[in-house]
Amino acid sequence: MKERAMGRRELLRFSAAGAALATAAGASQGDTPESERAGAKTVTTHADVLVVGGGAAGTMAAIQSARAGADTFLVERGTQLGGTTTTGGVAFPGLFDAWGRQIIAGIGWELVRECVELDGGALPDFSKVPEHHWMNQVRVNPFLYALLAEEKCAQAGVRIAYYEFPQSVRETAEGWMVECAGFGTRRRVFCRQIIDCTGGAEVVGLLNLPRLREAETQPGSMLFMLDTPDDPGRPAGALESLYVHGADSTNSRTVTEANLAGRKSILEKVRREKRRLTHLQPEAGFRESFRIDGETLVTVDDYTSGRMFDDAVCYAFYPVDLHTRGGVTPKPLRQGIVPTVPLRALIPKRSRNILVAGRCVSSDRLANSGLRVQASCMAMGQAAGAAAALAARENTTPLNVPLEEIGKTLRMHGAIVPPDNGRG
Repeated sequence: MKERAMGRRELLRFSAAGAALATAAGASQGDTPESERAGAKTVTTHADVLVVGGGAAGTMAAIQSARAGADTFLVERGTQLGGTTTTGGVAFPGLFDAWGRQIIAGIGWELVRECVELDGGALPDFSKVPEHHWMNQVRVNPFLYALLAEEKCAQAGVRIAYYEFPQSVRETAEGWMVECAGFGTRRRVFCRQIIDCTGGAEVVGLLNLPRLREAETQPGSMLFMLDTPDDPGRPAGALESLYVHGADSTNSRTVTEANLAGRKSILEKVRREKRRLTHLQPEAGFRESFRIDGETLVTVDDYTSGRMFDDAVCYAFYPVDLHTRGGVTPKPLRQGIVPTVPLRALIPKRSRNILVAGRCVSSDRLANSGLRVQASCMAMGQAAGAAAALAARENTTPLNVPLEEIGKTLRMHGAIVPPDNGRG
């Protein structure tokens, strides 16, 4: 087809729109686009709270921090928000309920609920105890979820930098200086508080603070679909999964190995079974990596007994769910048991002005196998976001923020805080 020449009026309109977009993109980061165009080698960004990682925990941490009044900057090395829910393809987050009542709400539930409603989907009835735990996992459209997550960040005032990741972290008189890098970009972030939501506590690792890890990690999963067209957010479009043994999210090399191994196995399956590949997630999902050694370590006994920690900031609920080479046999919690997560499990031992949230919570391996799921990570992220914002405002460290203030902030934004009884 022959290309149509663009008229002068269209050209001017196109050029003006492009200039406006470029200006908005630079201004949204709080940087100086003019200096970048002039060849500045490093972009400098100031914030109260830096959130590293935009998955289930990081997205909620950033939104909560910004809604609580902190100037919040979010760095994500990937292309979108959502992590396991979007890029990983596990677009059925849970569990938000336990034993006939809702025990996790807040910003994560707000996002999930709005995603389902906008997509014309259906929400589970939390007043009914399901026969199997997975029946109350909420199916979301991952593409819509990513868009809504960005919208909520923008509405709250969260600034986002994709394709960037910290290279070094140094303590300053005011908090932290974090050197980040992306392709074509070097960034120096000055902030008061850091929330590490990387899944493997990678910022904690850069600080040489203690982390825990098993000799062999649980297998990861590569999600795909054969024959049937994918129908996001609908049960009929359930994806298949294939284990990637030895999957390790520690660094770019091990992630590359896991992705290559997973894709190779799927290609072999397609050829062997002579079936049509209709969907493939862009990368493997990882279940296990480093965890922090925190001020408190949640043990499997704490988890399975439903221990009510005196500094509990959220609930969690899922079977003990350790995957091995032979598969997984979830071990459901006893009737009425609902675990809690303490603030001190989100704080690396003997640290100041840094929290973690999500899969890298301070816990032993079996407790972590239940704590690592999306709804619990969302709740931890929101709690960390509240604590960091309050600490930044009061110029103190999160452990010195009164628990009553953290709980008050979380409840203002819809969260369920222990020992609240939840919502029926």
